[in-house]
Amino acid sequence: MTAVMAAGKKRGLQAVADKRGVIAALAIDQRSALRELFAKAMNVAAEGVPTEKLVLYKEAVSKSLTLYASAILLDPEYGLTAARGRAPSCGLLLAYEKTGYDISVPGRMPGLLDQWSVQKLVDEGADSIKLLLYYSSTSSAVINEKKHAFVERVGAECASADVPFFLELVSYAEGLEEKSAEFARIKPRVVTKGMIEFSRPQYRVDVLKVGVPVNLDFVAGSPSAGSEIVHSRSEALELYQRAAEAASIPFIYLSQGVSNETFLFGLELAEEAGVPFSGILCGRATWKDGVEVLVQKGPNALEDWVLSVGAANIKRVNAQLNAAKSWDLEPHATLESKGNP
Repeated sequence: MTAVMAAGKKRGLQAVADKRGVIAALAIDQRSALRELFAKAMNVAAEGVPTEKLVLYKEAVSKSLTLYASAILLDPEYGLTAARGRAPSCGLLLAYEKTGYDISVPGRMPGLLDQWSVQKLVDEGADSIKLLLYYSSTSSAVINEKKHAFVERVGAECASADVPFFLELVSYAEGLEEKSAEFARIKPRVVTKGMIEFSRPQYRVDVLKVGVPVNLDFVAGSPSAGSEIVHSRSEALELYQRAAEAASIPFIYLSQGVSNETFLFGLELAEEAGVPFSGILCGRATWKDGVEVLVQKGPNALEDWVLSVGAANIKRVNAQLNAAKSWDLEPHATLESKGNP
């Protein structure tokens, strides 16, 4: 990285990365999404899921799987006991945003957790702060200007506390279903433009957390591909490269709720494309099938599942990170040294 990094930010990034500087992190900061998984397994409405279930599940996942992760991402609402029970070698990211968004307000506008600040999250042990932002280059200028200002404020708060700022971009387009072929056709452009925008210095983002720039359900050869293919493998590789070249700060990939097999395919494409991603924050691809185990068979069965299947899932993801680059490298320099366009 070209700019001199503040000491606290550097310490925070070192805490959430492995010895190579690669971020091999586990994400279980889901709140409404986790509640929905439980609701489906329990055959009840989401509001009928006891909070204790969420807390217990996060604790079980954190206790066992942080042995294999450089860091864990949790939320301060249900995840603080899980954070305290993580492996000593595992760094901690804490989420700052409220879960979901108000559907009555246009633009999927973000909001921060009530009664929390960056400093309070740091006081709870956070090595880094994460903010999730729904972002689309197809949104109106008015909506995006509000989001830009919002991220600037959080970036300034993180800079004041001298703690790394991870910005998670969830790409979407107004009026399109994210799992549709129509959105799959424009997703590469939306992802790339988001990476360009939030690499700008005024946001003070240290690491971008992004989805891969293609919908893997529509890529030829993907384990989750259906009958309709939007991108060939070679086209997908080119789109990975274009998105990577758009970033002037480190970036990592999130699993976006796909299966373990599909996420591994996405990382395989990243390696083949030669993009300098700095690691992953993998969530449901590692642990989501354990929800039904807990509901159907109880805590002991969940512990057995996490130690066997969950551990195998995270080990497979980690094995795919050999091509990842340290967060402390210039993304463009790495691409150029590989001779990629």
